Amino acid sequence: MRNKYVWLTILSVAVLFAGFIWYKYYFVFGEGVKSGVLNYAVKKGNVFKTYEGKLIQQGFGANSKTGSLTSYEFEFSIEDEAVFNQLEVNNGKTFDLHYKEYHGVLPWRGNTTYVVDRVVNMK
Repeated sequence: MRNKYVWLTILSVAVLFAGFIWYKYYFVFGEGVKSGVLNYAVKKGNVFKTYEGKLIQQGFGANSKTGSLTSYEFEFSIEDEAVFNQLEVNNGKTFDLHYKEYHGVLPWRGNTTYVVDRVVNMK
């Protein structure tokens, strides 16, 4: 009888742990589109080579008293090599990028919680 409770406890802990891992690293917390000028797209990493990029977004800053433009940086990881290749050869152009946001970072997925999965538009 006691052995039954031990196995039930182990199973419960394993299910809770698996649920936490799924929620932290695989549950898509948010999705959206960001627009801006592509600053860079690189492949880097010591063990896991991942694709990373940065968009420069322009807008009016909240702290700007003169009404001047302020730039915001959107750093992201890139899921697909084909998307990376498209970004790499069109550096400096304006892109609309669809992204998914996760709660946690996996080393083989990239260095950020934002993962771009496709190019919506390029100008």
